[in-house]
Amino acid sequence: MFSLFRSSPQPDAPQRQSWLQKLKAGLSKTGGRLSAVFTGTRIDDALYEELESALLMADTGVKATEFLLKDLKQKVKDSKTIDPLEVKNLLTLAIAELLRPLQKNLVIGTQKPMVLMVAGVNGAGKTTSIGKLTHHLADQGASVLLAAADTFRAAAKEQLAVWAQRNTVEIVSQEGGDPAAVSFDAVSAGKARGRDVVLVDTAGRLPTQLHLMQELTKIKRVVQKADPTAPHEVLLVIDGNTGQNALAQVKSFDEALGLTGLIVTKLDGTAKGGVLCAIARERPIPVYFIGVGEQLEDLQTFDAIEFAQALLA
Repeated sequence: MFSLFRSSPQPDAPQRQSWLQKLKAGLSKTGGRLSAVFTGTRIDDALYEELESALLMADTGVKATEFLLKDLKQKVKDSKTIDPLEVKNLLTLAIAELLRPLQKNLVIGTQKPMVLMVAGVNGAGKTTSIGKLTHHLADQGASVLLAAADTFRAAAKEQLAVWAQRNTVEIVSQEGGDPAAVSFDAVSAGKARGRDVVLVDTAGRLPTQLHLMQELTKIKRVVQKADPTAPHEVLLVIDGNTGQNALAQVKSFDEALGLTGLIVTKLDGTAKGGVLCAIARERPIPVYFIGVGEQLEDLQTFDAIEFAQALLA
């Protein structure tokens, strides 16, 4: 049993430091608006009103914004600070504390095979995230089997097959096969072949497409016929650029499937990085990974304090 990646990398780890610079650059559109609030010389109602607007513009959401402002005002009162830049540091701390419940490692090896079911709407980066996750799993020494259960989207199976070849892992697929049947076969094959992980790529869909959401619940039921304890993780991939719409997706998919974790993609260049605060306040499902680019190493574990610092860098 092992955790996928370290939750607190060593400060001198070059790859992590390089990635943190990418994260800061990626969140600069969000952070620039927030940081601009603290360029004045006074701490007054005008500053808090400006900050409220900036948080809402960053898609932090009403509930999280109200929570952060209340927490920040208390921190300012307790510290007796009169420096706006110190207030910025206190906001970083408040955001980190709000996000901390989302910080959790994905632990592999509690079951064999461990079945990970991955969902997400088209365009969120689901199949690419599965490919990157497969790479990191294989890098950690885990044997992986992929299930091409996204029979809804044209070329999804072929895209997953490219990732399977790149990572030198096996893939289970069928020509025009039923997604639930493909998933069942993959879990059965994973058990028979002694694989550590079975990653099930499900069809991209909108939460408003009821018949397709029902198909997802069917996949989950059928997987349980192959292994009554599966799926062991139900992950949702969301696009960080979609802001409050991403929160709506989290709520809908969680109600349908019972999510255990999130992968947040495309945080590079977003003006809506505050959505993680909204998720933390309204549906605190662990964020296992965040992505800030196309490279394999651009998918990394989520760390609350790193994210908060990058957001207000």
